[in-house]
Amino acid sequence: MKGAIGRAGANLVTLTEETMKSKFLTTAALVACFGFGTAASAETLRLSHQWSNKDIRHEVAQIVADEVAGAGVDLEIQIFGSKSLFKPREQYRPLSRGQLDMAVLPLSYAGGQQPAFNLTLMPGLVKNHDHAARLSASPFMAALEEKMADDDVMVLVHGYLAGGFVGKDKCITAPDDVKGLQTRAAGKAFEQMLAGAGASIASMASSEIYNAMQTGVLNAANTSSSSFVSYRIYEQVSCYTPAGDVALWFMYQPLLMNKSAFDGLNADQQAALTAAAAKAEAHYLAEAKKQDAASEQVFRDAGVEIAQMSAEDFAAWRALAQETSYKAFVEEVPDGQALLDMALSVE
Repeated sequence: MKGAIGRAGANLVTLTEETMKSKFLTTAALVACFGFGTAASAETLRLSHQWSNKDIRHEVAQIVADEVAGAGVDLEIQIFGSKSLFKPREQYRPLSRGQLDMAVLPLSYAGGQQPAFNLTLMPGLVKNHDHAARLSASPFMAALEEKMADDDVMVLVHGYLAGGFVGKDKCITAPDDVKGLQTRAAGKAFEQMLAGAGASIASMASSEIYNAMQTGVLNAANTSSSSFVSYRIYEQVSCYTPAGDVALWFMYQPLLMNKSAFDGLNADQQAALTAAAAKAEAHYLAEAKKQDAASEQVFRDAGVEIAQMSAEDFAAWRALAQETSYKAFVEEVPDGQALLDMALSVE
């Protein structure tokens, strides 16, 4: 009897040990699978943008991801391009709520949440790419970054992209050139200014410009250099005014990050991310300049006449913007005049 009890006890101990071992292995498998509590598992950040992997803005994101991966700080950035994670205009809100870690987007998309951001797509505010870089490092941008911080958002990479005009039957360099034309503009502020010059406004996405030109709905259009090329607008127009020494159209399109997500990283990860961002920003500026020149060559090769906006033309547009777009902005935004003055003070 004692022997039977002893064997039962031994079996119970063996069973208990096997059960505990099984539970341990199951827990270990879960840890390995999901990364629970493992110091060795890399932290993953999700980055969203709306463009293809051939776009300059994807290149900026990829540089940051590659540099961080190469730093060996257990940090990975997973890029979701081509609107695969969020719709373009729906990225800022989840970013501010911590539902998204990083995003490359035109800041003016968030003008509904922060009206001050509409200044980042304002006609005549930026003259050229070097001026844009100075604006990004100015007290004006610092003031906008304070507003982003209120939304738990921070800037990793500053960047502006430029654009120009196309005319179906004529060149457009000065305000008088758009009078009586059916024109597509990029953004509310540009629509206000062009309407002030006597143009009729047709609102549409840049992807719709080609068909609108082809069917006679549009006589002129305004958008980015890259969009003019990618949508083959050179097939439908007679004249192109690219961004040159001066340009009317500049749009701020930074790489943003959720501030709490950044603060939650360790010192080495933050340093790697900051260094990667600096490299990406230098690339962004250099490539943005090349993009304008490349677009001009594409139109030239297609037999389209190339026009250049002069400093006098730019001054005339800015004077018109002050009476239309700038005036409306100041009326709509409580601290709009102070922000506008800060931006205009940057030489």
